[in-house]
Amino acid sequence: MSATPLTLTDEQWRRLKAPARRERIFRLVSYFSPLLLLLLWELCSQFNLIDRRFFPAPSAIAGTAWRMIVSFELFDHIGATLRRVGIGYVMGAVPGIIMGLILGLSRPVRRMLGPIFAALYPVPKIAILPLILLIFGVGDASKFVVIAIGVFFLMFYNTMGGVMQTPQIYMDVAKNAGATRLQIFRRIAFPAALPSIFTGLKLAAGSSYIIIAAAEFLGARSGVGFFIWASWQTFAVSRMFVGIVAISAMGYLTILALEALERRFVPWAKH
Repeated sequence: MSATPLTLTDEQWRRLKAPARRERIFRLVSYFSPLLLLLLWELCSQFNLIDRRFFPAPSAIAGTAWRMIVSFELFDHIGATLRRVGIGYVMGAVPGIIMGLILGLSRPVRRMLGPIFAALYPVPKIAILPLILLIFGVGDASKFVVIAIGVFFLMFYNTMGGVMQTPQIYMDVAKNAGATRLQIFRRIAFPAALPSIFTGLKLAAGSSYIIIAAAEFLGARSGVGFFIWASWQTFAVSRMFVGIVAISAMGYLTILALEALERRFVPWAKH
């Protein structure tokens, strides 16, 4: 008995294709929505619907950015900020991951040190910047330390949470099979915590740029944060917007790079 071929009406084909069509429309809107916002901003500025003193036209901001790019002034500030963020980020991320793994695996250590970290975490990192400036001075060392402190807690709690969420049956099977503590760490705890570690890395990257911008407001002679603050003091609003866009782009590109690494090293995680 031969099977009858399935035939669909035009209306049924349209219903089947509708979700894919909607997805393409949403994708196009997501691509062009920032451009539409910039166009609306430009039109409002050109027709004096907004105050140009505070919201200059995107075309004026782009012209300012181009002059700063040609003169390499913008790259000097970006380089200074990236160097501070990179060093402070590593200084905070490495010990944060290590301590998170230790406390996640050891309940006695977690009970002993957990309350200390819980008490220190809510303290605003910018609030202790004056103390850090007193101890480390107004040079780059104070910037490294304040970023490292902010990154440490995010990495610590995300890593510890990732380890603690590991199904206990995995640990029990490994112990029954005679696995050592190092093998449990390498084969079970660390891989299980990797998705949470990368989540912490992305959160810490965003926080690092927030912290460095505030730190460069007060005690720096270079960097994007210093550049934004100096532009505000001289009421150079276009230059200030260039700095805001620059630090936003730096954070966005950093998170994209971390997401690419996550897809490479944590292929089993949901993206």
